[in-house]
Amino acid sequence: MTRPAPGAQATAMRLAALGHAAVLAPCLAITPLPARLPKQIGALIITSGQAVPALPADLADVPVFCVGDATAARLRDAGFHKIESAAGDAQDLAALIIARRLPGTHVMAVGARHGLWLARQLRAAGISLIRRSVYAARPVRALPGDVLGALEAGEVDAVLFYSADSARAFIGLYPAGTAGLRAFALSEAVARPLRDLPWREIRVALAPNEAAMMALIA
Repeated sequence: MTRPAPGAQATAMRLAALGHAAVLAPCLAITPLPARLPKQIGALIITSGQAVPALPADLADVPVFCVGDATAARLRDAGFHKIESAAGDAQDLAALIIARRLPGTHVMAVGARHGLWLARQLRAAGISLIRRSVYAARPVRALPGDVLGALEAGEVDAVLFYSADSARAFIGLYPAGTAGLRAFALSEAVARPLRDLPWREIRVALAPNEAAMMALIA
């Protein structure tokens, strides 16, 4: 499984409940960045749970739009309580924000170089928006030794991909050995970087959420 913590551990537990052993191979290293969020915020926009640790506690009363239910759960755990989840992908999130059209400046707290398409869509729809990078997701330099050993020994049947960045990072770390593996992708956007390599099978979740990913495997 290629997603970074803490999502990797939660997914590993769900896989174990289905009778599958998970090998954790996070392909991205998450580095916090100074948030530098403005004082006056009409609404927050969160596209990944990785942004949640950067959010100051004094923003807990600010309305928050987030991309999915897992991120909504992390926000609730962090003390936020005015949360609306798009329960989907960036397109669903854009539609939700535009439909709600809350007053004031919306602040998008995202990873470096992330959320650019969403920002363009919202600004084109007349939403006042400030985008701030609160973390960076960078490819790791190598897969863990136990993961490489399991791959080389043919002990891995499938690889789970939750982001296009993780997909590209895995391809860079292990480009030659995918022919015997199945790939499970959260969405078609996540699967797209995988399609240039010879996988045994590529399967895409019917919806961009954890339940749909687990349905691919069960």
